[in-house]
Amino acid sequence: MDAVVDNAPDSGGRRTERFMDVRQMRYLVEIIEGASFSQASRSLNIAQPALSQQISRLEHDVGTPLLIRSSRGVSPTSAGRILYRQAKTILRQIEQAMTSARETKDVITGLVTLGLPPTTMANIGVALTERLRESQPGIQLNLVEGLSGDLQRQARAGDLDITVLFTQEGVPGWSCEALLREELFLVLPMDERYFPFETTSVSLREIAGLPLILPSSKHSLRRRIDMEFERLEITIAPIAEIDSLTVLMQCLARGMGATIKPSAAIKVHGMDLASRWRCLRVNDVSLTRVNYLYSSSATDHLPAARVVVDEINQLSHDLTADGSWPGCTFIGQVLPRPKH
Repeated sequence: MDAVVDNAPDSGGRRTERFMDVRQMRYLVEIIEGASFSQASRSLNIAQPALSQQISRLEHDVGTPLLIRSSRGVSPTSAGRILYRQAKTILRQIEQAMTSARETKDVITGLVTLGLPPTTMANIGVALTERLRESQPGIQLNLVEGLSGDLQRQARAGDLDITVLFTQEGVPGWSCEALLREELFLVLPMDERYFPFETTSVSLREIAGLPLILPSSKHSLRRRIDMEFERLEITIAPIAEIDSLTVLMQCLARGMGATIKPSAAIKVHGMDLASRWRCLRVNDVSLTRVNYLYSSSATDHLPAARVVVDEINQLSHDLTADGSWPGCTFIGQVLPRPKH
């Protein structure tokens, strides 16, 4: 694929062919993401005057300015943002198409970018990488960790092929299927004695009396937690709000308090340290959230992406079936593996 054709009328009303070169797409994307012509020039290894000329030609063909140049750098116009998003999608499709064309009958190859929230990453990140390395060494898995909102924005920008989110309407136009239902627990260090050692469950009112460290309100997990407290008309005042799972768990390990998380949170520092934590069930409400598996409509039909989606489903099924993911119920689909 060398160009995108726009059969637009010229000034005399005649139809003319205007071509958006793939190189111009890459140039535009690089300039917008770097907010600089000079930085894009270095990254692309092209002289800055030549780069400016290509963008000017593109703006002429489109018929409207695409970039705003100022002393602070470069930013896209509204038309530039639209073209940027489309260019990102097309460039990813070209990359995937080239990869698919190189595939042999028996080997699936390709780069697949997967975004996972921290707790999901802690539970399946390593295992998924190992499984794919053993069964599909031709697939290069790029794992990206981020909060659900950040992953949602990256997916909409075309930076991800697959992601896990906690909302059913996260990325318009993407395939979405329920994957897991997670129970949320009161998580605290094993040596913390807020409750007797034999305690296995607690109420929300008991939890409200603890020094809680929770994610901020922009985090979907916090909104889910607040909803249950508000429903019971219980007011909570966390001693800290931390959106980094690693830092939050380190604070708990130093005796600063407790949190509400899925059981996967205790694996953030590795399986060897998971035994240092207690997970107590909440006994007066059903405190759960659903994990949804999203895949881009631009890539979900390609072999490498489908393999990763199927492997996520299979791995999630296996971990819940053998009890390795406490409080988690698999609600996805495990399909027969395709023959290659």
